Amino acid sequence: MNRAMNNMFRKFAHRTSRLAGSPWMFVGACTVIFTWAVSGPLFGFSTTWQLLVNTGTTIFTFLMVILIQNTQNRDAQAIHLKLDEVIRSIDQARNDLIDIEDLNDEALAVFQKEFDAYHPEEVKPQKMKRVTEQTAQ
Repeated sequence: MNRAMNNMFRKFAHRTSRLAGSPWMFVGACTVIFTWAVSGPLFGFSTTWQLLVNTGTTIFTFLMVILIQNTQNRDAQAIHLKLDEVIRSIDQARNDLIDIEDLNDEALAVFQKEFDAYHPEEVKPQKMKRVTEQTAQ
C-alpha cells in the first residue's frame, strides 16, 4: 500500500512539475491574473475580490512548493547516484568521495579546503576573467 502510494505521488509530482514549468502554465497564470484584474470593477474592488486572489495564489504556491521539492529531491538523488557510479568506475578516483553529500558540514569543509588547494586564490580571479571573456563572445 505504501509503495503504491509513493509511486502514485512520484508520478503525479513529476508530471505536475513538468507542467508547472511549461509555457502553457505561464500563459494560464497570466490569464487568471488578467481575468481577476479585469473583474475588479465588477466587484467594486472589494475585499472579497482581493481575498480571492490572495488565498488562491497562497494555496497554489504552498502545494507547488511541496511537489517541486519532491521532484528536486529525486533529481538530486539520481545525480548523486550517477556521480557515485562514475567515481566508483574510475580507477584514479577516490572512492571516499562516494556519498559525500551525507557528510556533516565539518567533514565537507575538510574536502573543500583540499580542493581549494588545487586552485590557489590568485588563480581563481584569472580563471573567472577568462570564463567571462569567453561567454561574452
